[in-house]
Amino acid sequence: MNVRRLVYSGLLPAVIGTLLPAMPVSAQQPTLTAAQISRIDSLFSRYSAADVPGCALAVSRHDTVVLERGWGSANLEHTVSITPATIFEAGSVSKQFTAAAALRLAQQGKLSLDDDVRKYLPELPVYDAPITIRHLIHHTSGLRDWGAVMSIAGWPRGTRTYTQAHVLDIVARQKALNYPVGAEYLYSNSNYNLLAMIVERVSGKTLAEFTRAELFEPLAMKSTSWRDDHQRIVPGRAHAYSGGGKTWRLQMPFENVYGNSSLLTTVGDLLKWNANLGHERVGGAEFVAMQQMTGKARNGSGSTYAAGLHVDKFQGTTVIFHDGATAGYRAFLARYPDAGHAVALLCNAGDANPVALREGVASIVLPPYTVPTRTPVDTIGVAVAAPRLQGLAGYYRNPMSREPLQLVVSGGQLLANGRKLVALTPGHFTSVTGRTHVVFDDGKRGARSSIRLATMDADMAYADTMEFLPIDSPRGEASYSDYIGKFFSEEADATVSVVRDGKGLALFARPNRRSPMVPIYADGFSTLEWYMEFTRGKDGKVDGFLLTSGRARNVRFDKGK
Repeated sequence: MNVRRLVYSGLLPAVIGTLLPAMPVSAQQPTLTAAQISRIDSLFSRYSAADVPGCALAVSRHDTVVLERGWGSANLEHTVSITPATIFEAGSVSKQFTAAAALRLAQQGKLSLDDDVRKYLPELPVYDAPITIRHLIHHTSGLRDWGAVMSIAGWPRGTRTYTQAHVLDIVARQKALNYPVGAEYLYSNSNYNLLAMIVERVSGKTLAEFTRAELFEPLAMKSTSWRDDHQRIVPGRAHAYSGGGKTWRLQMPFENVYGNSSLLTTVGDLLKWNANLGHERVGGAEFVAMQQMTGKARNGSGSTYAAGLHVDKFQGTTVIFHDGATAGYRAFLARYPDAGHAVALLCNAGDANPVALREGVASIVLPPYTVPTRTPVDTIGVAVAAPRLQGLAGYYRNPMSREPLQLVVSGGQLLANGRKLVALTPGHFTSVTGRTHVVFDDGKRGARSSIRLATMDADMAYADTMEFLPIDSPRGEASYSDYIGKFFSEEADATVSVVRDGKGLALFARPNRRSPMVPIYADGFSTLEWYMEFTRGKDGKVDGFLLTSGRARNVRFDKGK
């Protein structure tokens, strides 16, 4: 049973209409009122001073620019003001350009989206099923995120100058995937770094050369390029900063990886690119439709992700968008085809929330929509007997990611990781927002059973086959001793140690990285960053552990002899 399809039947946004060109230009003169502009200025008021980093914004209506603004400083050392012509890095907004390059090659008959990626990247391991280019585009490959793997190794992004060669080497070392090919949607930058490499190997050109000829020049995007050499001088580029107030610090990306991010551009150029979704100057209708065709995983997840674009709803209208963040840069690009609007946002302030700012701008410039009202979920819940609720409480474990889910009863209600659940039936609970569903499969095992956790992005099974171990439960000396020792991971190319930490344990990595380990279930621990699950050999002794770090699941560490 696909729980996600069951519980969201009829609720997911229809996207068929988004594959059509934008609405015709209205007879109404495209403009914003003085009141709208004043509200937008207020939205960005915290970045309006000359001694803080800020943002650039451009808004179009029916592909006519109706607002261009800049707030704050592009360079705090020289107090250079941000203007609409300032160049920023677009973070993961860049992904749609990498995907577009692959789609252009497919249009030209030089590759197929269903090609095995090893046809072009034979360095990659052979897995149980072929990974296709389509899997890369839709984040359904199962490939671990290379940055998450390097974070496990103690060298997260921003601490070393990584290159595309490093990325390929890291991905090629991974003996396992996050999940079987095509089974789930899980965002991973590795997909788009590899996609950029495929574009280069197939076209015989660098990604910068190919996209300049195929995408940027035809659309007169004169200020757009790729940061494939972080030492290159880029006139007019804003420096990026983290922090806030009087403690801003320079935070520039200094890695030579691209395809997943690294597009250097302006808000004006982004609107030119966005307009192609309506005018189809590059690639024609087929190309634009392929850009917006969403992918599907076997578990039904990832339904809003297309070719480096999300296709979703905002205030009752379709929105095609992507956000981005690299180092201290923040970005957002969105098109609202039903209303004929587009919003491009680029910031060099690491504390900027591009999603909130974009939604704030959209709420000001879009025509008023009537959002369908729904009966609050917590008013339609059913009563569940206390013994039944207590029987459902406990720790559940995702066998794929090893992540725990704790259900507790408090005040006569069931809570999932501290969040209130409402019973629709004694075996089907939902969050107050209605966006998360927990469905129990009692089967033959009684009240405590396996469950399925369904969200808008995933449909995940959780098992209850573990020991229930409260976080504050003491462990005896003998229980700890088997975990202590050195562990090595070929996949992360890292050695770590499990050491004593007062009455407990800690994960230690040289020179001084120490993370306390909190017990959560039998052989399972959490740290501030990761989940760890120890494995045992035939003799029952610990022989290693699997470590999960967000987009990199179950990285293997073997215990030293």
